Amino acid sequence: MRIQRLLSGSVLPLCLALAAAAAPAADWPARPIRFVTPAAPGGTTDGLSRIFSARMTETLGTQVIVDNRASSSGVLAAEIVKAAAPDGYTLFMAYHQHTVNAALLKLSYHPVNDFTPITQLTEAGLALVIHPSSPPKNFKEFLDWTRNFKGPLNYGSAGHGSGGHLAGELYKIQSGVKANHIPYKGAGPSLIALMGGEFHYSFTGLVGALPLARAGKIRAVAVTTGKRIPGYEDIPTVKESGLPDFVVVGWYGVITPPKLPNPLVTRLHAELVKVLNEPAINKRIIGFGGTPVGSDPVSFRKFMLADMNKWADVVKKSGAKAD
Repeated sequence: MRIQRLLSGSVLPLCLALAAAAAPAADWPARPIRFVTPAAPGGTTDGLSRIFSARMTETLGTQVIVDNRASSSGVLAAEIVKAAAPDGYTLFMAYHQHTVNAALLKLSYHPVNDFTPITQLTEAGLALVIHPSSPPKNFKEFLDWTRNFKGPLNYGSAGHGSGGHLAGELYKIQSGVKANHIPYKGAGPSLIALMGGEFHYSFTGLVGALPLARAGKIRAVAVTTGKRIPGYEDIPTVKESGLPDFVVVGWYGVITPPKLPNPLVTRLHAELVKVLNEPAINKRIIGFGGTPVGSDPVSFRKFMLADMNKWADVVKKSGAKAD
């Protein structure tokens, strides 16, 4: 009898614990879900959040509401998500700046360990662009041109700490080129400045750059992805054209507060990837200049850690600073 009482005393709590672990996924979602977005309305980050929130509202049968929390480099949004309950009702549309921040800023959180990675949704490279009157017609000519440039050589970006800024520093490290960084307040102003001849080259977002290149207002000599981009196969990659270790991809993915129960991680991953794989959603992502990914949580965690380490090394070697 005593043994039975001991067994019942240990088995019952175990059963309750297992039931509690399974319950969140079984009952979820029972109320609206908040999709925290580190950007103001408009633009790629907000647009991607709204694509997924609208479709998940339909597939889940509950409201998925975009909560725009724009701030410098997305730090405020990350802090909000880190402090939220791990119950599946707070999602975060993280993007590449989330891991870059670790190299540039003093953060109150670890970009990977203090969150629960769910899936990388997309990746997108940058375009290396120059003024159409510049001599280079391709990346090999651009490499020679910048290595042998006489006088001050300048490159522009969307701002200190932006993807274009760090890509420019990585280019200098790998090519041996010396160039001055000229930051602007956003990708749009930097592209306008390039068309006006204010600097010599820029690494900038595909969505803004490629239509201008097609119109002949700038020249795209390469893209920074590992492979050529669907629809723009005539533009080679930097990797294939002279710098085999040069790959720069921005990314978007969903993370949640830390210690999200595994059943909810599995459920959220399945729901997000299901939406991602819909042909209409794929088409819209490609329209944003992205490539769908849909990685599993373990792979996404490894990817973010590797991204942190990569940019920490670039920042250390280049001395790049945030605003």
